[in-house]
Amino acid sequence: MSLAGVTIIMSGGSRGIGEAIAVRAARDGANVALLAKTAEPHPNLPGTIYTAAEAVEAAGGHALPLVGDVRDDAFVADAVAQTGETFGGIDVVVNNASAIDLSRTEDIAMKKYDLMNDINCRGSFLLAKTSIPWLKQSANPHILTLSPPISLDPKWHTTFTAYTIAKFGMSLVTMGLAGELAGDGVAANSLWPRTAIDTAAVRNVVGPGLGASSRTPAIMADAAYEILTRPSRECTGNFYIDDDVLEEAGVTDFSVYLNGGKEEDLALDFWVEPKGPHNPDLSLH
Repeated sequence: MSLAGVTIIMSGGSRGIGEAIAVRAARDGANVALLAKTAEPHPNLPGTIYTAAEAVEAAGGHALPLVGDVRDDAFVADAVAQTGETFGGIDVVVNNASAIDLSRTEDIAMKKYDLMNDINCRGSFLLAKTSIPWLKQSANPHILTLSPPISLDPKWHTTFTAYTIAKFGMSLVTMGLAGELAGDGVAANSLWPRTAIDTAAVRNVVGPGLGASSRTPAIMADAAYEILTRPSRECTGNFYIDDDVLEEAGVTDFSVYLNGGKEEDLALDFWVEPKGPHNPDLSLH
């Protein structure tokens, strides 16, 4: 299966993992609507919605950059309508936009708590909810949310409670919509990286020293592609990990995703276990 002619609406996507997913889909000739706030260059984060749209077009796809805030109900409704009308439908929703603050509970400002939950959880719910009428008309509809598997193991709940709530909220969107939309053939899944992914946003929060212990965004883009090209009625309600998806698809060489370091030095992302003898828990926890 291919993503040729498929229409994707994505929150975020002006850089990092979202842009990588959009460009990978564009190589098949997909249509990609990007919903993001970054219309002007950010002093610490490279890329804008327009540079991402140019990358989509250069890869062979069709881009629709829509500047706005995923927390704004009217903007999201208008963006969904514009996307459906421009491309004749919507086949895929990618909930990529996310805010991060790793402060402990006693230190985090409630403004940051609200920001994370409004963008991560509410934004994912809103974009998916608003797109459902279009998705029900698609031959292979998918909702893919970039969020982790939910775990109640106490070891994952010793720090950054606010961020955990916001990301697990996104995962609850997946769990709930998978059940609600199963009868309509709309797949709802989550995708999360096994290891740290080298993006500007992560470097700003965690620090610049994580690069060699990270993989590139391409691994998430390739894993997302594998999920979105599967029959929607046969894969829903899953919390996928990037390298598991690619291994199942036949990938055996993961060195192409290294970011200058070694496999044995990769740092695990939050809420995931190591795969095999490598991927030690380094600096993310």
